[in-house]
Amino acid sequence: MTLAGILFGLPLTVAAVAGLALALSSTAFALQILAERNQLTTRHGRASFSILLFQDLAVIPILALVPLLGAASEGVAGGGALLSVLKVAAVLAGVVVGGHFLLRHAFRIAARTRVREVFTAMALLTVIGMSLLMELAGLSMALGAFLAGVLLADSEFRHELEANIEPFKGLLLGLFFIAVGMSVDFGLLLEKPLEVGALVVALVLLKALVLFGVAKVAGHSSRAAGKLAVVLSQGGEFAFVILGLAVVSQVMERDLAKLLILVVILSMVVTPLLVMAEERFLPGRKKKTDGDDFEAPSGEENQVIIAGFGRFGQIVARILRAKRIGFTALEASQEQVDFVKRYGNKIYYGDSSRLDLLRAAKAEQAVAFVLAVDDVEGSLRTAETVRKHFPDLRIYARARNRKHAYQLMDLGVTVMQRETFLSSLDIARSVLKGLGLPDYEADKAVKRFREHDERRLYAHYGLHDDEQKMIDLAKEAAEELEELFAQDAEAETGQA
Repeated sequence: MTLAGILFGLPLTVAAVAGLALALSSTAFALQILAERNQLTTRHGRASFSILLFQDLAVIPILALVPLLGAASEGVAGGGALLSVLKVAAVLAGVVVGGHFLLRHAFRIAARTRVREVFTAMALLTVIGMSLLMELAGLSMALGAFLAGVLLADSEFRHELEANIEPFKGLLLGLFFIAVGMSVDFGLLLEKPLEVGALVVALVLLKALVLFGVAKVAGHSSRAAGKLAVVLSQGGEFAFVILGLAVVSQVMERDLAKLLILVVILSMVVTPLLVMAEERFLPGRKKKTDGDDFEAPSGEENQVIIAGFGRFGQIVARILRAKRIGFTALEASQEQVDFVKRYGNKIYYGDSSRLDLLRAAKAEQAVAFVLAVDDVEGSLRTAETVRKHFPDLRIYARARNRKHAYQLMDLGVTVMQRETFLSSLDIARSVLKGLGLPDYEADKAVKRFREHDERRLYAHYGLHDDEQKMIDLAKEAAEELEELFAQDAEAETGQA
C-alpha cells in the first residue's frame, strides 16, 4: 500500500500512514459475513479471525506512531523526536503495566458491592479516564479507549463486563458509524467517479492478491485462500480513526483523508457482493469437502462451561485440564475468584444465572454445561436460564440433596449427582471393611444400597411436593432395604 501511494506521488510519510490505514480489514464486516454463513470454524474462517485479531492489536502502535510522524514532518530536531518517542513508550508502558494491576483491585472492590451498576460505571470510567490520559500525553483518545478495552478483556471480570456493557455497545457503535457517515463527502463520488472507482478496485484487488498469496504460503487450499482473500479484501473501521488522527496531527491533508475514507466505505459495500458472487459463480467448488476447508474446533475454550468453581467445580476442572479439554469457569463470589486465581486457575467473575453473561461466555457454542453452583436458589435459576435459552446444551448438575435433585428434574435436568452421596458410600464401605466384613461383602452391600436409593429417587419423582407422602415412602423404603439385606444374608447362609 505504501509503495502504491508513492507511485501516486504521495510523500513517504503520507503514503506510509495511508498504507497502514488501508491495510486494515473490517472486523465487524468480516466476522458478520462468516457468522451468517456458519464459516467461523472453517479453516479460512479461523485464519480470518486470527488476521483480524492481529490487525486490531496492531492499531495500538499505529495510533501511537501517527502523532510522532506529525512531529517529524514539522521538522522537530533529532533529540526532540527521540524524546517524543521515549515519552510515548513510557506512557504506554505505564498505562499497560499500571492498569493491569490497579484495574484488578478496583474491580474487586466493585465486585464486592454486588451492584451491577457499579460495574458498568467503573468500565465507562476506565475508558473515559484512559482516553483523557492519552490526550494529556499528546496521543490519541482512541488509543486510550482501545487500551482500556484490552486491559479489561485481560481480567477475570471479562465476561461480567462484556455482559454489562452489551446495551452500550450497539449504541456507541452506531454513533461511531453515524459520525463517520456524516464526515463522508459523497460529492467526491460525483466529482471524480472514475478516480474513486479505480481506487476502490485497486484497494480490493491488491488486498485480495496479497491475502491469497499469504494464505497459499501458509498451506491453505486454493478454495480456502480464495474465500479468505474475498472476506478480508475491504478497508476497516479503524481506517477512519487513523485517517482522522492523521489530519489532526497534520500528517495528511483533509481532502486526501476524505477521499480515502470514501474509498474504504465503498470497499465495505462491495465486499458482501463479492462474497455472493464467489458463492454464485463457483457452484461446483462450493460442495467440495476435501478436508482443507474445515477444521475441527476441539479444545476450544468454550467447549465446556463450569458454573460454580468451588470444591465440586474445581475437581471437574482439574480432570478436564488433565485431558486438555478447554473450559470456561464462572464464579459469583469475588473472594473465591481471588483465591482460585492465586493457584493459576483460569476463572471469570459473574453470576451464571444471567442470560447476558452466558451469551458472553458463548454458551450457544458450548458442548457441556457443568452446574456446580453451591447455592440451591442460584443453581435452580441457572438451570432454568440454560434450559430455556440453550435447550441443546446438556447440563451435568450438582444437587445439594434429594429435594434439590427433584427441583432440577422439574427443570428438565436428567444428569445429576448429589454432592455427598458417593463420598458417603465410600465411607460406609470403609467402615464395613474396618469392622471385619470381607471386601466382597462390603462392596456388595454398598452397591445394593446405591441401586435401591437411585431407583427410589426416580420412582418417587412427582411426589416430592407431598411431605406426608414422602415420609411414608421413606419408611417403606427403609423396611424394603432391610428386607433386601435379610434376603441376601439368607441366600449366603443357604449357599454356605
